[in-house]
Amino acid sequence: MTTSPTRQPDTAAAGHPARRRPGPVEPRCSSARATAARLVFRHAVKSLPVRVALPGGERLGAGGPDSPVMRIVRPGAFHRRLGADAKIGFGEAYMAGDWTSNDPAALLTPFAARMADLVPRPLQVFRRWVDARHPAHERNTAEGARANVHRHYDLSNDLFAAFLDESMTYSSAWFSPGDDDLHAAQLRKVDGVLDLADVRAGTRLLEIGTGWGALAIRAAERGARVTTLTLSAEQKHLAEQRIARAGVADRVQVLLRDYREAHGSYDAVVSVEMVEAVGADYWPAYFRTLDRVLEPGGRVGLQAITMPHDRLLATRHSHTWIHKYVFPGGQLLSVPAIQDAVRRHTALGVARSRSLGPDYARTLRHWRTRFLDNWPQVAATGFDDTFRRMWEFYLAYCEAGFRSGYLDVVQLGLTKPRH
Repeated sequence: MTTSPTRQPDTAAAGHPARRRPGPVEPRCSSARATAARLVFRHAVKSLPVRVALPGGERLGAGGPDSPVMRIVRPGAFHRRLGADAKIGFGEAYMAGDWTSNDPAALLTPFAARMADLVPRPLQVFRRWVDARHPAHERNTAEGARANVHRHYDLSNDLFAAFLDESMTYSSAWFSPGDDDLHAAQLRKVDGVLDLADVRAGTRLLEIGTGWGALAIRAAERGARVTTLTLSAEQKHLAEQRIARAGVADRVQVLLRDYREAHGSYDAVVSVEMVEAVGADYWPAYFRTLDRVLEPGGRVGLQAITMPHDRLLATRHSHTWIHKYVFPGGQLLSVPAIQDAVRRHTALGVARSRSLGPDYARTLRHWRTRFLDNWPQVAATGFDDTFRRMWEFYLAYCEAGFRSGYLDVVQLGLTKPRH
């Protein structure tokens, strides 16, 4: 039987620096760029199954009466934000209240499905001049990775507890057919990863990316001895409390350590949705680490969010809203990119795989519903309405990516030859 420790009060002070992020400011944008953005936006929505309502009664889009609605409250500010940087401005406009929607995830799904051609192809050649590039300080060096992790995962344990299930698992669940129980689906996902790595009694297991300890607890309950690595001080603190309450502290060691600093030899390695925080420059180092610490004959259970390979190549240098406000330094992989990194930098081979994309859409729907339902308790810890709109847009934006099939999440079982 799996223990589900109760949630504990946040250990961070209400004035935690990570909470005091500035909201979106009015962008500097020429009237020509704002006009161009207005024309491109109108072109993009004219064939989408959505309804766009503007002040004065004008309607755009090809959606019928049951289609999701986007209400543009302040057209001038909205177009200026798009003109300044469309990849960031669209989300900032939602944060600022320049537009609203009755169902943002449903609204964003058609946009995600048409991501490759929302901008007319003749204009896409200008991407290199108009797209912002990743800031140098967000590169995932050992120091940069710690700063990036701090900005997201050290926001507040209470914030995450407000929308996650009782296992505090912050990654895609795996639902059984006909069962919409999020907690059961999260435990099923964890078991799936542990099975891919063949974790059992006596296994020496390394986990890269602790989260709040759910996988480490589950592995220890199988009889494994677990070393788990995190860069988040907040996560480490709460994970150790949860591990102790589950009665497995004698079998789990939580280390505040970068994956590049991992040492020792292990029968199995697991890593769930951590590789997205590594960055393309460091993919070789990450996969080499898996290979280096794994004993011959050992196995890896890996869960990763993926995107189409052609979109990875087209957007890999772009700095987007999700980077600026949610995951600084983040970079999704594609399945071919994972396969290439494994082949070029390790002795590992991909033995098994499964796709959970639709399950992630359901997971995100649960999270967004829980977040909005529990917003009063989140607000009481010091977060404002701009943060609420930011977090709602983040969850809806991601849900749309998985609902449309633009994004996927895969579980991979990797093996290392015995000789």
